[in-house]
Amino acid sequence: MNSDLSVLSPETFPFSLEWLSPQACLVGGAVRDALLGRQADYLDLDFVVPTDAVTIARELASHYQAGFVVLDEARQIARVVFDTATVDIAQQEGESLETDLYRRDFTINAIAYNPQSRQIIDPLQGVADCRAGIIRMVSPANLQDDPLRLLRAYRQAAQLGFTIEPTTQSTIRQFSPLLAKMAAERVQVELNYLLQSPQGTPWLTAAWQDQLLHHWFSHGNAQNLAQIATTDNAAIVLAQRWHRLGSQLETPVSGKSLSWLSLAKLTNLLPSTVAAAEAQLLRLKYSRAEIRAVFIMIQYLPQLLSHVTSPMTLRHQYFFFQNVGSVFPALAVLAVAAGLSVDQIAPLINRYLTPEDQVAHPTPLVTGHDLMQQLQLPPSPQIGQLLTQIQIARIEGKVSTRDEALAFATQLIT
Repeated sequence: MNSDLSVLSPETFPFSLEWLSPQACLVGGAVRDALLGRQADYLDLDFVVPTDAVTIARELASHYQAGFVVLDEARQIARVVFDTATVDIAQQEGESLETDLYRRDFTINAIAYNPQSRQIIDPLQGVADCRAGIIRMVSPANLQDDPLRLLRAYRQAAQLGFTIEPTTQSTIRQFSPLLAKMAAERVQVELNYLLQSPQGTPWLTAAWQDQLLHHWFSHGNAQNLAQIATTDNAAIVLAQRWHRLGSQLETPVSGKSLSWLSLAKLTNLLPSTVAAAEAQLLRLKYSRAEIRAVFIMIQYLPQLLSHVTSPMTLRHQYFFFQNVGSVFPALAVLAVAAGLSVDQIAPLINRYLTPEDQVAHPTPLVTGHDLMQQLQLPPSPQIGQLLTQIQIARIEGKVSTRDEALAFATQLIT
């Protein structure tokens, strides 16, 4: 373990420690990550103070003109947002810092560090567990108090490359039904962490085996979980041959959504009918953009797989690309995971990755206005139909210029 507590030096903070009492201590992930030598460009600092947490945070934000939000008025927790760091200030639970640490989830997160005295406070031997790479519960009662901690154990094991201590894992199995009572948004966050990296896949499988996911994915089974690992492997194979496709698989579906690859992996856990899949995704509070992308994957994967035995004509390929759009990379990785060979799907991938390809990325020879003006046609659905027929004629090599397109359209209406 390569400890680097220098990253927690007050000189790295975006504010002066004079604003905090001498008893103020850093706790949680920042301390753990410093002990593990894990560094981030953006600091995420959690302080525990004896009293007046919200007042201190408000005054700090006001002085530095930083963002401020009260996270929990009752428990006295507030957040100050700087350009280079997020600082959460919480009032200690109980009469002492040690009492507060004994109420936390795992020993590796129950380590405190006083940046003024440079002292580590470690009543639960969390430093030793960090060295050993072990996630160990503080107590069964703490897991019961917030059952999301059950799933968080698997997420942190994936993030840190740790193992879960056997008694802790046994207790998690025992309490697994409690996760069904958690807010869906919170479950989704933990689930997304596990979906976002290949390191999360074995722990996602372990969470399934320990009964944590059955309430949320009632149609899932061991074969579905195995398919997620196969999807990871398919993505690696495709990214090695087409770097740009690999990059697109890692981009978010929209905004802060899951990546295309993560959403493809999630699709493996869902029913194969659109209506049933929608019900599960809505229950987990996924976005409309994510749900729509899953719909397209479910709907068009069979067509892509059947391309081997019944190849799509250029016309069919045109409509296929029109319908799947930016979902294609996720569909491609699911198809390879389902057994389609890389060579079999390569022509379609090459089309998708070629911006000038008229099958995958059509550019019109004429516009609807051109058709109405040249052919004396009124606005109507017929215009769209003619534009589609022109584009299909173009990819089939029947027309290649504006004049040929107009002449072709004239033939269609006469």
